[in-house]
Amino acid sequence: MSDSSYLKLYKEGKLQERVDQAVRLLKSCTLCPRDCRVDRLAGETGYCRTGRKAIVASLHAHFGEEAPLVGTGGSGTIFFSSCNLLCTFCQNFDISHLMEGHETDPENLAAMMLSLQRRGCHNINFVTPTHVVPQILEGLILAVDQGLSVPLVYNTGGYDRVDTLKILEGIFDIYMPDFKFWDEKWADRFCHAVDYRKQATAAIREMHRQVGDLVIDKSGVAVKGLIVRHLVMPNDVANTGKIMTFLAEKISKDTYVNVMDQYHPCGKAVADPDINHRLTRTEFVTAVRQARNAGLHRLDSWF
Repeated sequence: MSDSSYLKLYKEGKLQERVDQAVRLLKSCTLCPRDCRVDRLAGETGYCRTGRKAIVASLHAHFGEEAPLVGTGGSGTIFFSSCNLLCTFCQNFDISHLMEGHETDPENLAAMMLSLQRRGCHNINFVTPTHVVPQILEGLILAVDQGLSVPLVYNTGGYDRVDTLKILEGIFDIYMPDFKFWDEKWADRFCHAVDYRKQATAAIREMHRQVGDLVIDKSGVAVKGLIVRHLVMPNDVANTGKIMTFLAEKISKDTYVNVMDQYHPCGKAVADPDINHRLTRTEFVTAVRQARNAGLHRLDSWF
């Protein structure tokens, strides 16, 4: 583990301070840019529809994630239900919108992390963690007590508050945000977050400040750093070129970027004429070329 990992904070007695700091935010919830200010400690819910306890949809050793996360043992994914974005086209609509899953206490969450580590997973990959940061940290400190030591992955939609991310400095080894949209029009239309670009650019800057460019060990497994995901959308509603230019010029040309081609109409997207069809090969090829033309060279794509 690196010197900046959660184990260092734990040994210094500082991890509990971070847990307490995060939990206090639930009293008048300001974890994310939605700024709902509901009392989640009392069970109230805001945009994410999640109260005091996290809701877990599934956990497993995932072999479909980015190659540096998967290695030979898989990425130990824990999927949380709901989301603070609720994109109309969400590729995991049943989990995010329909909230499949069960409420989970810190003890069970710790047991999940340890189970994935025992299976040989290279990391614990928290999928959609933004709205349950305090609950993750409550489970984490119990898991560390019982021997958790693998790197942690913060796998987010990118709509994160910098102040919350600062609580996580030295805890998460790998940040993996989406960068979904550049234009306010589409961010507002598809996820009712007109400020998405503002929040995502600030969040990605902060993540990169904390962990830097992706570092991969001799076996090809990621140990620390930033991975950015970008789902290419039909009709270029994401404005891929602008996003890639931002990453290359404002973050780093060494940013590891997964340019993803798996978009297909899900949920409410089937009724939206702008995005109710699959991505074409031409649209995807154009997106990858835009990334390369911007100067990015660490691309995870199929051509």
